[in-house]
Amino acid sequence: MPETQVKVPSARVEPTSGQPPAPGSDTYVTVIRPPTALPRLPLSEIWRYRELLGIFVWRDIKVRYKQTVIGGVWVVFQPLLTAVVYTLIFGRFAKFNSAGLPYPLFAFAGMIAWQYFSGSLNVSSSSLVSNVPLLTKVYFPRLLLPLAGVLTPLVDFLVSIPILIGIMAWFHIWPGLNALLAPAFILLALVAALGAGLVFSALNVRYRDIPYVIPAFMQVMPLLSAVPFTLENLPPKWQWLLSVNPMTTVVAGWRWCVLNGPPLVMGQALLSAGVAVTLFILGIVVFMRLEPRFADKI
Repeated sequence: MPETQVKVPSARVEPTSGQPPAPGSDTYVTVIRPPTALPRLPLSEIWRYRELLGIFVWRDIKVRYKQTVIGGVWVVFQPLLTAVVYTLIFGRFAKFNSAGLPYPLFAFAGMIAWQYFSGSLNVSSSSLVSNVPLLTKVYFPRLLLPLAGVLTPLVDFLVSIPILIGIMAWFHIWPGLNALLAPAFILLALVAALGAGLVFSALNVRYRDIPYVIPAFMQVMPLLSAVPFTLENLPPKWQWLLSVNPMTTVVAGWRWCVLNGPPLVMGQALLSAGVAVTLFILGIVVFMRLEPRFADKI
């Protein structure tokens, strides 16, 4: 029989089988169950709707710069302009330490890693309220929307990589074998952004203060993430305190990988990774617990 999706505010809808149907088959058996005490991550359901996730990502990519004059150039212009400002203020006048690296390269490398997190958090936190018609009329795993929100800025990040390589070539700086670990730090940024995005997107359905909270929060986060400076000259207690922010390790680790910057302190890196994973788990719990009431509250 054809699949039937039923929307029940206090129940979850899920397929009985954890596996997708056989190729060529479009039949599913749908079971309506009350929510469990401990929310769970519906991985099989997300896999089943993986093509819809790709559609969401492609839609956001096409819409983002659709009516702009210079289009995708804004992807590079934003971190490049910020790096220039940082170079003038923090590099030339404040004389911030850049671990022996040319400050323009130091600033740009940290900025593209930071802006990936910033863009992911902004898009994912508003992903539910910007898709009200879908939430109220069509059934699909709501988790796909914030997940698409953290995947779409990856395209912007990848577009910035050739510019980073060009600046590295200008200063004759090349990475070593530790560059192979660079994707791990971007994955850490993705996990942290998705965890925070799940919490903020779920709360944004009911509390519309979230769009005002996040920009205010983002004003100081680059400083708390050690984007314009390195941690090595700070007292150890401040290094550990800043390491509670996962983006501190992301920025420092990214520079270590691509620029041969200062090595990480393993304990501080593990602390940041632990906070990111904890934030992700908290985001899943909050999102899945509030999800049955999204259509009613939004």
